[in-house]
Amino acid sequence: RRLYFDTHALVCLLEANGFTTQQSEVIVSALVKIMNTNLDMVYKDMVTKVQQEIALQQVMSHIGGVKKDMIILEKSEFSALRSENEKIKLELQQIKKQVMDEITKVRADNKLNLNLEKSRVKELHAQQDRALTQTDRKIDTEVADLKTMLESHKLDNIKYLAGSVFTCLTVALGFYRLWI
Repeated sequence: RRLYFDTHALVCLLEANGFTTQQSEVIVSALVKIMNTNLDMVYKDMVTKVQQEIALQQVMSHIGGVKKDMIILEKSEFSALRSENEKIKLELQQIKKQVMDEITKVRADNKLNLNLEKSRVKELHAQQDRALTQTDRKIDTEVADLKTMLESHKLDNIKYLAGSVFTCLTVALGFYRLWI
């Protein structure tokens, strides 16, 4: 067996790093034994070229037997499988046709329902818009009434204020005449 590293150089390297000569040789001999053991295990799992050729010939003969069996099966059962396959294809086509019809029916129903819901929503929006318009009108009317009432109260307050001012002026002028 060949070793793929220099054992003497490894011993010298270990000695240079503080190991004694005996320790270095023991470590290197242990590494050599481990490598030999590993190589033995690898060699056990390896196949020789002769064994590989024999196995290849066996596989090829087995493949030849399988081919013959396949040809026999193809001739005997292939026609039965083909007819069964045709029956299944026809059944699948019928089922596909039925499913497509059902899908078309469901789509039509959904479109009808969707259109009905759209018209209901439009009617509901129209009712809401009418109610909103009526509410806006009532609010506008109430606001106008309140503005009118506010203006009338404002005018009344101005009248009372003017009357009070004139009364105070009259009283003040009356006191002023009395003192003068």
